Amino acid sequence: MKKIRIALLDMNNNHVNQGMRNIKEIAQHFQQNSEENVTVSVFDVRYKEEIPNIADFDIFISSGGPGNPHKEGYAWESKYADFLDQIWEHNKSAENKKFAFLICHSFQLASIHWGLGNICKRKSYSFGVMPIHKTRQGKEDFLLKNLPEPFYAVDSRAYQFIEPNYDKLKEMGMSVVALEKVRPHVRLERAVMAIRFSEEIFGTQFHPEANPYGMLENLKIESNRDAMIENYGVEKYLETVDRMDDPDKIVLTQTQILPRFLQHASEQIVKNLMMV
Repeated sequence: MKKIRIALLDMNNNHVNQGMRNIKEIAQHFQQNSEENVTVSVFDVRYKEEIPNIADFDIFISSGGPGNPHKEGYAWESKYADFLDQIWEHNKSAENKKFAFLICHSFQLASIHWGLGNICKRKSYSFGVMPIHKTRQGKEDFLLKNLPEPFYAVDSRAYQFIEPNYDKLKEMGMSVVALEKVRPHVRLERAVMAIRFSEEIFGTQFHPEANPYGMLENLKIESNRDAMIENYGVEKYLETVDRMDDPDKIVLTQTQILPRFLQHASEQIVKNLMMV
């Protein structure tokens, strides 16, 4: 039996968050159902300044979180930047690759760190179950190809990634794989919603970990509920709540993306271990 070591990076800065609970549940479900010996460790990055040593783990899932993704002078920020660089440099030459999934705030941090585009504040907070559109590359990506076009996911953000630097993306071997919904009545650029950073690193602006229970808990928060009504209107808000547990929307997204990421990463890790 091979050992698979998973590190979960909590980026919520001591705020109660349904997303982190969902990530833990997905990781624990994988742990319980894997044929391998899987360990799961949690690191409180922003509040306790905990960062995993990449040599000690194989898979990293870095959560969403509140606040400004641009540097504000906290000690954890440079530690997190080093963490990203260490994984990137390790994977350039090492046979035993490190796998990382970056969600929302973590996705924004990485995009800023690598200079991939304009990460700026939205005119209003976005919260709701949104259609996400795959790009040509996204339709071929194994994490997304089993999802419909468009697929649906929970969107919760005050910031957005627009104006991608395609020259920099190409130089680093990265590709935009998903964009936000088409809004023909709004004269604003569509935000980037997912990037394939490398074969081993993937990131989403949306929340692939979200489930109906967590979404409904989030809607008990007045600011989230108001943001959703502002984006959709009351009628659409009520319809969304009523259809929260549709099997072809966020339920499908939750069962596909992160579980497939973990399964693929585990298979590659075991394959490399057997070759040593």
